Amino acid sequence: MIDEIDRSLIVATQGGLPLVPRPYHAIAEQLGLSADEVMRRLKTMLETGIIRRIGAVPNHYAIGWTANGMTVWDVADEQVDELGTRIGALDFVTHCYRRPRALPAWPYNLFAMVHGASRDECAAKADEIRTLLGDSCRGNDILYSTKILKKSGLRISR
Repeated sequence: MIDEIDRSLIVATQGGLPLVPRPYHAIAEQLGLSADEVMRRLKTMLETGIIRRIGAVPNHYAIGWTANGMTVWDVADEQVDELGTRIGALDFVTHCYRRPRALPAWPYNLFAMVHGASRDECAAKADEIRTLLGDSCRGNDILYSTKILKKSGLRISR
């Protein structure tokens, strides 16, 4: 359970941290708390699973990545966790996860997002993943983004 201070902290940060040199201090001032209290409470909420992460969500187009490809892979289910860990560690993979297959039309169970300045760049990155997977890769494809979707997590009201 969260108390009123935690709730106000979630509401104050759910739209993003302030773009200032000391964001936790700015939130602390806004809520009438110390910066140490803000950081302690956020850390506790992360550790207990009340919040899942604190992270940046870049606008890929604004930083020059106009090709965004979700690479999808068919690998043995008993290998997907180990292979996903290896793929997720690649510096050009922004997120990697397991998904259920939808046979017979959709055999893919491992997804890895790559970005680039062109589709050729994304395809080259997919080739690197294919090389890493070796004989474990039974099939793959790349699904390219066609528009920007608004990204937001769960929101609670004030």
